[in-house]
Amino acid sequence: MTTPLVWRGACPHDCPDSCGIVTEVEDGRAVRFRGDPDNPVTRGWLCAKVRPYLDHVYHPDRVLYPLRRVGPKGGGQWQRIGWQEAIDEIARRWKAIIARFGAEAVLPYSYSGTLGLVQMSVSSARFWNRLGASQLQRSICGAAAEFAVEATLGKRWSQPYADIIHSKLLIIWAHNPIATAPHFMPFLQQARRAGCQVVVIDPRRTATARGADVHLAPRPGTDGALALGLAHILVAEGLHDEQWLSAHTLGWPQLRERLCDFSPDRVAAITGLSEREIVGLARLYALRRPGLIKIADGVNRNRNGGQNVRAICALPALTGQYGVRGGGLAYSTSGYLKWDSGAVQHWEGCPRPGRVVNMNRLGAALLGEVADPPLQSLYVFGANPAASSPNAGRIVEGLGRDDLFTVVHELFLTDTADFADLVLPATSQLEQTDLHKAYGHTLLTYNRPAIAPLGECKSNWEVMGLLAQAMDFDEPWLHQSADEVIDEVLTATARNHAILHGVTLERLKADGAVPLTVEEPTPYADGRFPTRSGKVQLYSESMAKMGLDPLPGGAWEQDDGSAAGPAEEALILISPASHHFVSSSLASQPGLLAGVGRPVVEIHPDDAAARGVASGDDVIVENGRGAVRLRAVVTDGVRPGVLASPKGRWAKLSGGGNVNRTTSDALGDLAGQSTFHSNRVWLRRAGIVET
Repeated sequence: MTTPLVWRGACPHDCPDSCGIVTEVEDGRAVRFRGDPDNPVTRGWLCAKVRPYLDHVYHPDRVLYPLRRVGPKGGGQWQRIGWQEAIDEIARRWKAIIARFGAEAVLPYSYSGTLGLVQMSVSSARFWNRLGASQLQRSICGAAAEFAVEATLGKRWSQPYADIIHSKLLIIWAHNPIATAPHFMPFLQQARRAGCQVVVIDPRRTATARGADVHLAPRPGTDGALALGLAHILVAEGLHDEQWLSAHTLGWPQLRERLCDFSPDRVAAITGLSEREIVGLARLYALRRPGLIKIADGVNRNRNGGQNVRAICALPALTGQYGVRGGGLAYSTSGYLKWDSGAVQHWEGCPRPGRVVNMNRLGAALLGEVADPPLQSLYVFGANPAASSPNAGRIVEGLGRDDLFTVVHELFLTDTADFADLVLPATSQLEQTDLHKAYGHTLLTYNRPAIAPLGECKSNWEVMGLLAQAMDFDEPWLHQSADEVIDEVLTATARNHAILHGVTLERLKADGAVPLTVEEPTPYADGRFPTRSGKVQLYSESMAKMGLDPLPGGAWEQDDGSAAGPAEEALILISPASHHFVSSSLASQPGLLAGVGRPVVEIHPDDAAARGVASGDDVIVENGRGAVRLRAVVTDGVRPGVLASPKGRWAKLSGGGNVNRTTSDALGDLAGQSTFHSNRVWLRRAGIVET
């Protein structure tokens, strides 16, 4: 019997856990795949999404060779071609476009289909900078929350998962870690056994909420008003820490004045919660200490998402719980280490940065919103915007342009790839080298390829090198190996970051996962904040200079357009993360699809009765942007007036559409943020036409 080779790596998907993985290989084929038992976060197990990853790698529908479209866009007719032919065609078409329109007529579109320093960060930067292409504003996920946390606290720092053992109260706010940060849950269960009480705030009774001590279900987008309402009660009842606020915050007097507008009765009217629930939560938070508030990015995907987060950030300041072990705010560890921009981007010798296109406005950009010059070519990798981006009907319309030259580098023929002129075969994580910096913990994990690329698949970075060669770019930083990229960026970053002390490529290769040297696990334990003032900036002078509200706000803004019925019959559709897919990644796997079943929409019994809908009925969810057919699940697990349909479905595997045919591409209040959850829709039984 052949002894299997064992290879260690990292899960590449968009999850804060960035799990360590172990792959066993026999005769060149991966035969077993599991969580790394030596990784202190992964602890030997993987989530339901990634556990069957070998089915993904060896799926019979993998794209293994370059393909050229031979029929109409979206028609599914392809011809196999060679790599040299494909690269030559791309270079020829781009050179012609650049000669006529300029390089900004080319737009790269990528996001989190695979994370990693090499295959995403560097692959999304160096070649495109050298080309002079349009820049992509990468604001679909957490841009507003990132902006808000940094404007308030200075950096995105968060405590280790294990520190929850020191908390007596955990408020999980608009976050469902069972599905989106599953390796946090064993630490939470340990804390609960030690007496930690759990509150979940979410319009939907998620799997996490079902296990909580308290579940509050406010209207979507009203989180900021709720946070300021809690703050109002803390002050009114003398439960705040005036001494801490005076010593460690900027703008407390101004915020205190604003809190007068958020009385319990007004906040109850805005949020749909009772005054009793609001007052009870405020008192619980003040008296059961230390209390940790844990958020993720769902709370910021509203028109007022950034101010929602700013208001939540104020609560640990009011109670003096920043810097307290087991208290404060848990959001992201991304701020501990930022890769050296020069080493990642390599702007030297490049054209000036191209104009910026917001990724949330892709459909509008393709259809003329970006016009000087118009977009003539789209190159997509690590993303599936026809399924995952807002106002997807407009994106599909734009992709259908006969004069748009589209290249998609992918593992599968996704909804987006169906509209490509050329499809290039991509490697999976088991076939490529990368380095992963987590955003839920502080381990760096090296991913060593376990198997040779299947067919003629190539990694993102390999293709960037081929494109650079075809475009006659001879800069050496476009032709490094993946390990050379990692070594250069590590070395450049370490010059100014003591947190990388002792972290080298050689050590990463030997150990697999290496912890960053975070000296104090409790953020802000010394009472100082990495802001300009050194304090919690409840009032942000930089935001004031940008013409933004410098204080946390609490307005509730609805989707303001795309009506498809009487306003009084409108519902708010939220699209939470699926337990089975990572956005649209893995959403073509038969085993996962079988586990999740048909696409559904959850509706409260009162709303269902008013529309003559029963569980199991086919329904149409629609607005002026588009429509999707779903199966109704009648449940009190969503509050009245709210619908919930998990995101990530491929339209072509779901009857021709998904929830993003209805979502808005309007931008949020901060940082060009997406507004998926500010989505007003109408629901009717399928087959019923309004007269």
